[in-house]
Amino acid sequence: MIHLSIQSHNNPFITNIPNFHKHIKTQSLKTTITCSHKNNPRRNFIEKQQPTFMVETETDIHHHQFVVKDKKKKKKEDEKEKIVFYEKEKKKKGLQIGTKQMLILCGFGYWLQGFRCFPWLGLNFHMASNLNLHPSMLQLVQYSANLPMVAKPLYGILSDVIYVGGAHRIPYIITGVLLQIFAWNRLAFVPAAREVLTGLVGTVLLSNLGASITEVAKDALVAEYGKKHKIEGLQSYAFMALAAGGIFGNLIGGYFLQKMPPRIMFVIFSALLSLQLAISFSTREDSLGIPQPSCENLATKSVSENIRQQVSDLIVAISDKSIFHPLLWIVGSITMVPMLTGSIFCYQTQCLNLDPMIIGWSRVIGQMMLLSGTVLYNRYWKKFPMRKMIGAVQILYASSLLLDLILVRQINLKFGIPNEVFALCFSGVAEILAQFKILPFAVLFATLCPKGCEGSLTSFLASALCLSSIASGFLGVGLASLLGITSGILTQFVAALIPLVWISSVPMSQPDSEKQRRKSMSRRARRNRRVGKVVISSINAYRREREWESQR
Repeated sequence: MIHLSIQSHNNPFITNIPNFHKHIKTQSLKTTITCSHKNNPRRNFIEKQQPTFMVETETDIHHHQFVVKDKKKKKKEDEKEKIVFYEKEKKKKGLQIGTKQMLILCGFGYWLQGFRCFPWLGLNFHMASNLNLHPSMLQLVQYSANLPMVAKPLYGILSDVIYVGGAHRIPYIITGVLLQIFAWNRLAFVPAAREVLTGLVGTVLLSNLGASITEVAKDALVAEYGKKHKIEGLQSYAFMALAAGGIFGNLIGGYFLQKMPPRIMFVIFSALLSLQLAISFSTREDSLGIPQPSCENLATKSVSENIRQQVSDLIVAISDKSIFHPLLWIVGSITMVPMLTGSIFCYQTQCLNLDPMIIGWSRVIGQMMLLSGTVLYNRYWKKFPMRKMIGAVQILYASSLLLDLILVRQINLKFGIPNEVFALCFSGVAEILAQFKILPFAVLFATLCPKGCEGSLTSFLASALCLSSIASGFLGVGLASLLGITSGILTQFVAALIPLVWISSVPMSQPDSEKQRRKSMSRRARRNRRVGKVVISSINAYRREREWESQR
């Protein structure tokens, strides 16, 4: 009905095409219904778009706030990175400056310590030729002069505890250098100090007192600097500087003895000590990067309390088996071998009439061997097991002692080797091997040294080695007077092999903190493995329980 009415109303002439008309009307009707469904498209668009517009505005605000915060964070991070970068650059520059100062101060100091053979060579010839001392008396003077070095632990404790002007290493270096300058100038310019034996011994004792104080401060400074900047093996570089100074001192020592009196050699060495004094005064200890004590620590405890605390820390450090056993071995291996250096020196100069140039050059060759051995140790040999290397060095040392027997018995002449050539090539081998044997132990103790105990422990090691050498020298004097040189050399050879019996006291390798870390990590891994097994088993049990419940 609706369809017909609409049809007659719109077009009364069209009556014969109802299907076509019906098709058209249905389409228009659908269109009308569709339009009526969208009653007001503009209104609907606004109603629909308005909440969307509001949501976009809020997100924009939040996004803007987030961007602002992100920019602020980035600015802060950039500022922090810049500050960290500038601090690193400052540290690098400070480290470079500190490294240069350290090289100049300690490098020249160790070189001059090795160069002490230069005035001592003149002093030995002065005592043997001018004063005509007996070989036993000459050796007693040589080893008695080392008595101030026995007190090195005291100097080390004082340098660890007592600060002078905010520093506790360089002031002691300056003090020791001043004592040496006074002693060698007295030997050079005061005739009574050279001609009277008691005055000579007193002056030499004063010189060695200053040298021992300086050596303690340098050793502690090197150990502390290496631990602070995580640099291992600095002691090998110190040995290189020592060997270089010994090479130069022995090289020119024989020439100077031929051309001028020994007192000129004392003056030259005193001038070099003055240069070391100037370098020490121009170096600031805080520029080396070594930690300084806080005012609270200095104010809370008195000097006596600090000394007692340092002594107790030293006793605790020495009581550790990793330090005590190697220390006992190296001290025993030196003490039980009687030294015949004074007797051999007098035999070469008075019996064989060897030229001072030959003796000086023989020591040059020995120092070159020490320098080469130190370089090889620093590059390759320190990777070898320490116990095996020390055992091999000890066997070589015992064998090299027999070279003096060949010279004394004139066996070299039977093979057509002159005394000068043999002494030049082989007379200093045993002494150099004895010095080289100390290097691995110096690196070992510097690595094991507790923080704050560098001066005490290194000085205790030096004191123990010095005391053992003094005991060895006194034992050699008695042995030479009782048995003679030939029997004494054979006794030396046998005594040098005895320390191999307890070579197990020497550790197999240098200590490595990573091994303990690996042990703890392996324990932690085993524990985590056990925990993981428990967790996995509990998970599997839980899964089986859930599957069983689902099947029910």
